Amino acid sequence: MLSYKRQFREEKKVTESDKRRFAMVFEKCDEDRKGYLNRQDLKMAVVMLFGYKPSKSETNLLMDHALRANLPGVPLDLFVSLMGMKLSAEDRYDKTRRIFNAFDVHCRGFLTMEDFKRAFARAAPRLPERTVQEAFR
Repeated sequence: MLSYKRQFREEKKVTESDKRRFAMVFEKCDEDRKGYLNRQDLKMAVVMLFGYKPSKSETNLLMDHALRANLPGVPLDLFVSLMGMKLSAEDRYDKTRRIFNAFDVHCRGFLTMEDFKRAFARAAPRLPERTVQEAFR
């Protein structure tokens, strides 16, 4: 029997481009050029890479890797490794699912034309109604 992970989720491979992006974000967040990211730096890096502020427990989990190695913070190589694991475990449909759920205000599991119009009126108020109708169909 196939696992959920295999059947519905493909693990994203971390490319060299991803690693360069991680390194660039690391450099931007390590403002004091300490060579590592502290808690605040790490939170900002996750926001820059994944678009959300990590919870306290997620931040603790990430920082714990550095603390176990007796480091004052997360150095570049560990950061790239941790962000690579996070990226490869990310559900590629998660963002779409969250956006859909935000617009499904009645929690029905589907959007009516009116729901769709209301969503686009909030997200893109200048979009012509005809375009919204065509996108719905």
